[in-house]
Amino acid sequence: MVNLASFDLNLLRVLDALLHEGSTVAAGQRIGLSQPAVSAALGRLRGQLDDELFIRRGQGLEPTHYARSLEIPLRDILDGIELMFEAPKRFDPATAVASFKISGSDFFAELLMPRLADMVSRQAPGVRVQLVNLVPDSYVDTIEQYEVDLALIPAAELPDWAEQRPMFRSRFCVIARRDHPRLRRAGLKTGDTVPIDLFCDLGHVLFSPEGKLRALGDAALARVGRERRVAMTMPVFSGVYRAVSESDLIALIPYQLAVHVADKVGLSIYEPPMPVDLAQIIMVWHKRTTASPGHRWLRDCIADIVAPFDDGVVAHGI
Repeated sequence: MVNLASFDLNLLRVLDALLHEGSTVAAGQRIGLSQPAVSAALGRLRGQLDDELFIRRGQGLEPTHYARSLEIPLRDILDGIELMFEAPKRFDPATAVASFKISGSDFFAELLMPRLADMVSRQAPGVRVQLVNLVPDSYVDTIEQYEVDLALIPAAELPDWAEQRPMFRSRFCVIARRDHPRLRRAGLKTGDTVPIDLFCDLGHVLFSPEGKLRALGDAALARVGRERRVAMTMPVFSGVYRAVSESDLIALIPYQLAVHVADKVGLSIYEPPMPVDLAQIIMVWHKRTTASPGHRWLRDCIADIVAPFDDGVVAHGI
């Protein structure tokens, strides 16, 4: 057992940097120490923790199983210490220098980020915000491992360490290129409901970052005993609506996005033939940042921007 009375707690910063960087040089740059100082600290850590901690692998360092087991709890402890001193302070956007990463689909590139850019440029010129691709199967890992600060996702079951905040509810609509021949022959006007036989017969473009061939729209069709024909999948919404705009395929996309891009790319908007529950979008982050004034400021900014997206009217949708 480590004797805290004799343990140099400054070594924890070195261990955290080594776990993050995998190099004594990069770790030193991260915390403002020379490479020899980091190497000396690593030697002291090995003695006090009675473990090799890192094995040389090529040009880098590979953590031992024991060192890897310390990574998350160590970062939580160091975050807690930082928050202990930060929490009483007021976050002043006008003078703050900070960087945040948000994980989300390109829906948010279209509808959130331009508005957030305007807000940040006016209120917080020293703040940098990055939107990175949402990877649904690993977004939890990206938050827990400090790769992103928060994620914007459909409501889902979350781990114990996660906090969430409802953002908005979204219905979906059918999009097709303007003057689509089969929709025109069916006598449909913008806003009309696409007959279910026609809806199922036409080829669909499906938004799926993972390349899956089924989504919520298929579950809705299954409830009425029908299936659609998925002709193509796209990992981003922009790929979906651009493929639709240049073909006779159709798609189901969020209504807010459809309205935003319809005139730009030549789309008409219709109602789907089957009722489906509204999709609830939530914001997710790690509990370790809940009390951070800067993180709380960003969460509130995002919530204010997306609040008008809420579609509380029970309607047809994906």
